[in-house]
This record gives sequence, structure tokens and C-alpha cells, in this order.
Amino acid sequence: MAQYFDNLDKIVFEGADSTNPLAFKHYNANEKILGKTMAEHLRMAACYWHNFCWNGQDVFGQGTFGRPWLEAGDAMERARQKADVAFEFFSKLGIPYYCFHDIDVAPEGNSIREYINNFAAMTDVLEQKQAETGVKLLWGTANLFSNPRYAAGAATNPDPEVFSYGATQVFHAMNATQRLGGENYVLWGGREGYETLLNTDLRQEREQLGRFMQMVVEHKHKIGFKGMLLIEPKPQEPTKHQYDYDSATVYGFLKQFGLEKEFRVNIEANHATLAGHSFHHEVATAISLGIFGSIDANRGDAQNGWDTDQFPNSVEELSLVMYEILKAGGFSTGGFNFDAKLRRQSVDRYDLFHGHIGGMDHLALALKKAALLIEKDFLGQAVAKRYAGWSAPLGKGIVQGQHSLQSLAELVEQKQLSPQAVSGRQELLENQVNLVLYR
Repeated sequence: MAQYFDNLDKIVFEGADSTNPLAFKHYNANEKILGKTMAEHLRMAACYWHNFCWNGQDVFGQGTFGRPWLEAGDAMERARQKADVAFEFFSKLGIPYYCFHDIDVAPEGNSIREYINNFAAMTDVLEQKQAETGVKLLWGTANLFSNPRYAAGAATNPDPEVFSYGATQVFHAMNATQRLGGENYVLWGGREGYETLLNTDLRQEREQLGRFMQMVVEHKHKIGFKGMLLIEPKPQEPTKHQYDYDSATVYGFLKQFGLEKEFRVNIEANHATLAGHSFHHEVATAISLGIFGSIDANRGDAQNGWDTDQFPNSVEELSLVMYEILKAGGFSTGGFNFDAKLRRQSVDRYDLFHGHIGGMDHLALALKKAALLIEKDFLGQAVAKRYAGWSAPLGKGIVQGQHSLQSLAELVEQKQLSPQAVSGRQELLENQVNLVLYR
């Protein structure tokens, strides 16, 4: 296939004063921030599904994009054309990683044998494309939600044959991810939940899901996969209530089945807000629980009650998220994957670049702002001062189990303690943060 983006070579960094819409203003891959390059800090990826599998269709209208590789024709030939365009895009954008679902890259076919053969053939193609371009795989996954067989879930399906079919897809997707050097493997339970409790056995479904995840861990160790296993929380849509509601819920699930050392979470900004949380909250919660892994970078629309997957553009929000990540030592195997799609009216092929350039620049600017927050350290100092009492003898003794309710009651009475409220100085801290963000 001829080059699809034939009017463009490669996106380069031109600096904040550039007026070129097809150039980076803040993302300079080799610029050092706190001892690491931007590329090393951000580990950004573009996704296969929104960019190359969606034609602009929605529930009310036909596709608007007119992508030639999505037209009727030989399915495998179209899949190869799609790979050509995808890696042309990744290379010209200069993004170091990509992510995919199994049936994003290969036709599902009409039988399990066709699925296996098609996926194996396209894994060969992806391996060649990676070698030619140097683009790496951040993570792979299996689509266990689109086919009608998964209407009632995959791992939580009432039919064990559906469970088994889903397991087969994960088996092949994990093997392909390992072969392609993927640094993580993601499980998104898009339909692992319920529509109504009238026909649902919650205990049964949780047990099935727990066993499925245990099987994933067993296979990881069997094949020697060195990457991280990630679960992506989401509260609702498509199902009414999903078992991976948010980071805290996922942690409770992992503890129940003894999996808390084997999995981390892949947090999506838009999923966080659908759960009634901020993106910042979900990242901070995952870090505090020791299960932070990776991020799907996007944003939602506060006026819509569903997952709109727009490109991230709030530097303020991203800076606070980046601050938490930097404090925790940064990513290990994870990164920022743009799980974001164009608006249906953005029909120019180069809009794909505009969306990603903006997202990459916004993350780069947020990185620089978060680094200033780390260097100035006024937030860290304020938190340390606020909790200083827990480093003193009384606080240490409580945490270390040296006190009971009775001993504390006796101590308070003996010393006639009368603690008073101390200001949290929230407004002052907000002002100080804004002085960093907007200067």
C-alpha cells in the first residue's frame, strides 16, 4: 500500500514559539527532566483500535472517516494494509510504543481455527514492522467483549464454553505479546459484570473471574513472560455494574484470590471519572495500595454519562497526576497509552496527528510542571508537617501496636489531652500549585 500520510515526513520538536500545527511545542524526546529524558519518563503509546479500527460510526450514524483498509475485501489483505498505515503513523509521529487487541490486528474469522491462523500470520507481520521501525509494544490484550458470545461476559459468563473460548483468546494473545516483546499484558473486563441481579449469581461469577485470573498468572509463569499483568478498572458501560469498578475494588478482588502480588492496574482517566473519582484520585489510590502499573491517557465529557475517550488537554489535571507518579519513582513497565479517538466530525486523515501531537505536548508540559512541584517540594513539606505527630513517640506507639483502647483512654485522661483542630491550609496550597502551573 502506498503511503497514506504522503504529505508528511516526521513530526519534530520546534519549541513553544512554533506556529506549525504539525510540530511538537513541548515534547522534546531527549530533553532531560529530573535525570531522565522525556521519552523515558512518559513512555507514550498510540492505540490500534480507535485509530485504525473505528470508521467514525456511532449508534445513530454511519462511518465518516472513509478509511480504505476498512472497506470490503480480502480480510487478511485489509489487515496487512492496516498494519502498513499504523506503523507509518507510529513512525512519523515518533511515538515509541503501541498497543492492540487481538482482533484489532487480525480478522476474527468464522471459527477458532481461522482466528488462530489469522492471528499467527499477523503476529509475523507485526514482528517485521517492529523490526523495521523500532516501534515497541507497550501491551497487548484480547477482545473479550465485542462478539455476541460475550454478551453475558467472558470469564463471568454462565456458560463454561464461553469461558473456555475467552481463555483460548487470552492464551494466544499472551503468547503473541511475549513474542513481540510486550512489556505488559492487559485484561479489561468490559462485560465482566451484570445487567440485573434477577438472573445473576454474584458469588459464582466472582469465583469464575478469580479462577480466570489465576489461570492467566499460571500461564504467565509457564511461558516465562517477564512483563506485568494489568487489570483496567471501569465502573459501568457497557454493563450496569462491573466487578473491576475502580482501583480500590480491584485491590479487594485481588486480595480475595491471593493475586495482589501478580497484578497491577492500568488506569484510564475517563473510567476514573465514570466511577465518581478524579483521575488524580485513582492514580494516588493505586500507588498507595502498591498496584500502580500504567495509564490510558484520555478525558471524558462532564456533560455526558459515558466513555467519550477524548484526547487529554488539561495540563492542570495531568500535572497533579504526573506529580504522584514522579513521587512514586515513575513507571516501571507501564506508560501513557493514548486510549483516545478523534471526534466523528474530524474526518481529515491528518487529524490523527493533531490529536496525538496535542496529547503528547500536554503530557510533556505536565511533566515539566510536576518536576517543578517536586523540586520546590512545598507540598511534600506541608504533608510531612501535617503528619509529623505520627513520627513522634505517641504516633509510633499506636501504629506499632504498643497501645490498646484502654491504654490510650488512660493516657488521654492522665495527661488531660485536649487536641485542637489545625488548619489544612488547602487554599494556600492550591494557590501555590497554581503559581507553578501558570507561570
